[in-house]
Amino acid sequence: MADAAEPISIWNRAYLKAQLEKALLNPIRAFRIEYVPLLMVYFAYGALGLTAIAESFWVKKQLTLSAAELASLGVWLTLPWTIKMVFGELVDTVTVAGSQRRAYVYIGAGMVAVGLVLLAAAAGPGLPGWKPESAYKLASLLITVGVVLQDVVADAMSTEVVSRTNDDGSPRPQADIDADLGMVQVLGRLSLSIGAFIVAGLGGWLASFLPYSTVFLLALVVPVVSASGAALVHIGPVERRPIDWRILGGGLAFGVFVVAMAFGNVAYGQEIVFLVSMTVVVVMLRRVVGDLAPATQRMIAIAAVIIFVFRAMPSVGAPYTWFEIDVLKFDEVFLGTLAQIGTGFALVGMWLFSDAITRHPVARVLLWLTIVNTVLGLPNLALVFGAYQWTERYLGFGAHGIALLDAAASSPFAQLSMIPMLTLIAIYAPAGRRASWFALMASLMNLALVAGSLSTKYLNEMFVIPRGDYTLLPTLMVIVIVIGFVAPLAAILAFGRRLH
Repeated sequence: MADAAEPISIWNRAYLKAQLEKALLNPIRAFRIEYVPLLMVYFAYGALGLTAIAESFWVKKQLTLSAAELASLGVWLTLPWTIKMVFGELVDTVTVAGSQRRAYVYIGAGMVAVGLVLLAAAAGPGLPGWKPESAYKLASLLITVGVVLQDVVADAMSTEVVSRTNDDGSPRPQADIDADLGMVQVLGRLSLSIGAFIVAGLGGWLASFLPYSTVFLLALVVPVVSASGAALVHIGPVERRPIDWRILGGGLAFGVFVVAMAFGNVAYGQEIVFLVSMTVVVVMLRRVVGDLAPATQRMIAIAAVIIFVFRAMPSVGAPYTWFEIDVLKFDEVFLGTLAQIGTGFALVGMWLFSDAITRHPVARVLLWLTIVNTVLGLPNLALVFGAYQWTERYLGFGAHGIALLDAAASSPFAQLSMIPMLTLIAIYAPAGRRASWFALMASLMNLALVAGSLSTKYLNEMFVIPRGDYTLLPTLMVIVIVIGFVAPLAAILAFGRRLH
């Protein structure tokens, strides 16, 4: 019997080895020098995490914004991502200084740099006549808009850098083109993860002994990275077309409307903006996809609904970070270590699972991610219930050990959920409208984040958790975990089979 089983064992080892090599080497084999500009933009986006820990501690220690106010600010900061169609139409149709790509990267990088300088001033000497809270809001908005603009350019380029023809001019097989488009999305997520990994621990370490304002100034290297990618690498010509004023004009009008609602302190302004945003994006999207086959439109719509629900789930918000600092005694260095471990495992997970995920249905991927994310959220729940006291007494490790294990286990799945949708978007991006198409689909997905931020705000208004008093935190976390499991599961069960 042993002799009969041996060939199967050898085959299994050989098969597993081949699959592992495929997972490890496919992203490397997929890389092309033409991808460098967009990958540097994604890398810079991830590297902005250099300021994350300094910002968290500065906000907690020196600003007076409540958890609900911070969640509300998160809604406004997510909204620029929902009007990417304005930036997308500009990038597709309007030339700046002879460029439809490079100049926009420069503008976005400049906005990020100004925002970082403003943050540094607010956290350091201060700005005459300005409250730190006001400066923080403006700086955050500038950084967000700068990142969005650069991201639109990178998204457009991610559909353009893949060659549609062979060296002899003959058309490439569509399956090969689709596979390359999917791998470009994978490489973009990997580049973002690499940027986040490199700065994660560094950001915590710097924040532990440098003034927070200095950390913000050191982060100025990040916009230099994205601008350098555009400056040093040739970006080829792109399709030109006339401006579609129904998209650009409508988008600009919507942008003015959002600003008016934000600065006018209109009652339920965020909810009104969200509903109007959904209407505008869906109408524009229907116009852009009008040339696609009805079956393709239906498939994209169903996939978008499932991913929308998946991404629209609420979070606990700032109170959990405050709990980590006040009760668990996590300092800047340890939070930086957690971020380093988390981004490192996320990078490995992205690298190993990316090829498999691009080849599986959206609904199946999100079903497993929903289950995994729920299970891996339980250690954080255990921490707020005080389980670390028991583990420290009987198992020899406390809150720090649980947090380290949770970061290592949960992080690989953080970036995976968007890959199927990004691949789908890239495959069906219409020529001449690629930036607008990608921006509209991304706007729809980012509106899901607005929905999540709104629900986070509502929960923080219902369960008021001030700095230092975390009595209601366990209840809030249970509600968030239950919603995050039940809602995506219901959407997947209701719509998933229709994707086939």
